[in-house]
Amino acid sequence: MTRPPADEASSTVSSGLGLTASGFFGTISDRDVRRFLDPGLLRVLDAIFGGKILGDDLRRVTNSLVDFAQVLGDPQERERVLSLVPSTKRPELEARIGRRLGTPSTQQRWTHSEVRRLLDFFGLLDEQLIGAEPLAIETAQARYGLFDHQRRAVSDLAPLLADFERRAVLHLPTGVGKTRTAMHVVAETLRRHEPGIVVWLASGRELLEQAIDAFVIAWEHLGTRSVQLGSMWGNRTPDLPAFTDGFLAVSLAKAWALMGSRDPGWAARLAPRVRLVVFDEAHQSVATTYKRITKELTVDYRCALLGLTATPGRTWADIDADGRLAEFFADNKVTLTVPGDNPINYLIDQGYLARPIFRTLFAQPGYKLTSTERTRIARSLDIPPATIARLSMSAQYVAAVLAAVEDLVATGHQRVLVFAATVDHARVLTAILAVRGIRSGVVTATTPLRHRDRAITRFRANDETPFVLVNFGVLTTGFDAPRATAVVIARPTKSLVLYSQMVGRGIRGPKAGGTEECTIVTVVDPTLPGFGDVAAAFLNWEDVWQ
Repeated sequence: MTRPPADEASSTVSSGLGLTASGFFGTISDRDVRRFLDPGLLRVLDAIFGGKILGDDLRRVTNSLVDFAQVLGDPQERERVLSLVPSTKRPELEARIGRRLGTPSTQQRWTHSEVRRLLDFFGLLDEQLIGAEPLAIETAQARYGLFDHQRRAVSDLAPLLADFERRAVLHLPTGVGKTRTAMHVVAETLRRHEPGIVVWLASGRELLEQAIDAFVIAWEHLGTRSVQLGSMWGNRTPDLPAFTDGFLAVSLAKAWALMGSRDPGWAARLAPRVRLVVFDEAHQSVATTYKRITKELTVDYRCALLGLTATPGRTWADIDADGRLAEFFADNKVTLTVPGDNPINYLIDQGYLARPIFRTLFAQPGYKLTSTERTRIARSLDIPPATIARLSMSAQYVAAVLAAVEDLVATGHQRVLVFAATVDHARVLTAILAVRGIRSGVVTATTPLRHRDRAITRFRANDETPFVLVNFGVLTTGFDAPRATAVVIARPTKSLVLYSQMVGRGIRGPKAGGTEECTIVTVVDPTLPGFGDVAAAFLNWEDVWQ
């Protein structure tokens, strides 16, 4: 089989911009190309060229003689073309036309709009549409659409953010699209207020980068004008007096650092232009420092406050702290309105969330708690870091975590996310996994940025080689891990908020680009408490808000 040099063919195959007709012919065999030409015409060409016309000559002639738009308009010829599309371009083509290649659905009647999308993929949209009879009613796809339950949430938020208090919390489980849902509120705010500013507050770089990426995509489909895009974290400090119309992502740490030292009045000066403040991970919003930031940004009566959280409470046992959070948001909480008694179970049954399979692995305690430590743990909202460090770095505890990870990899899990107990714990686990021949990466607050990005990229890569991502204190929020089929929680905690966040990283369902099931392994020291029911966690704070 002879193939031509892959000049144009290679560029069109590797890009995400469709595939030209000539690029298509450049990816298939000479035999397949010849099948697109009339047999009688081929006999003439072969005679002229002194033998079978092949290679570059064959493709030049085919590009000149074949009306590719007409080929795509013929149902049988269309199926032949689709069967020959190279594997590197198939996912893009499937996404464009909304059909899976190689399934009976591609052989069913094509609508006018589907053929238009197919022609657009091959760069032929200006050609005459052939073989597609327009229907009386067709479907126009929303490029930044929402599921039914997300649309209801946006509708329920609207009156709360427009009333006297102008504040509410959006309570959706992790993996159900809080950010995407909120971006519809953000876009509506910017459309109604020109000029106007939306400030997005979050505690970490990952959450802020996720918000900026989501806004850019959302505004491309929902926006009405060009707006400014600002980022304010680390060394980034935008020219705030010049920022008058757009989306500003602000790190809480950066906001407080400016307020407490160099520029204490920055929020008050920005406030007259701010029309919406979004507080991601809203359960943090009533901390003393963060509360001041929020209050100063929302001082204008026209400004609304929207909190986002999967866990609308500060704790799992202190109802007074939880009550202060509810009061801060005027006791307004919008949650899922779905059939059944429990939203989580509904979302799992419908494929929006993966079905969590909980397993508990008991580690033999390698360190005996003192009576003082037991008393401190009982009285605290969470386990003291020093105690966690001593417990987790015992040989017995490390061995238990490694055994859990190795068992998951051996049973077919290709992406395993591990929540370690400390930075040292994360490093030790990663080093031993490497020695044992299991690909792994580590992400902590001290990991250099380039190493962190490389580890996350490998974890998200679409290959079948198992990869274990071990982290501490970084990926509990704002991390999208749809390929993860297993999560190992090796970080002891009494915090229902923290535990729910860790579980939530792995339960994105198939309708949201994730998996049908996710195994959650909680490594438990028998002397410490733990949690296991994500459905119960979702409903834990309902009495406070009611």
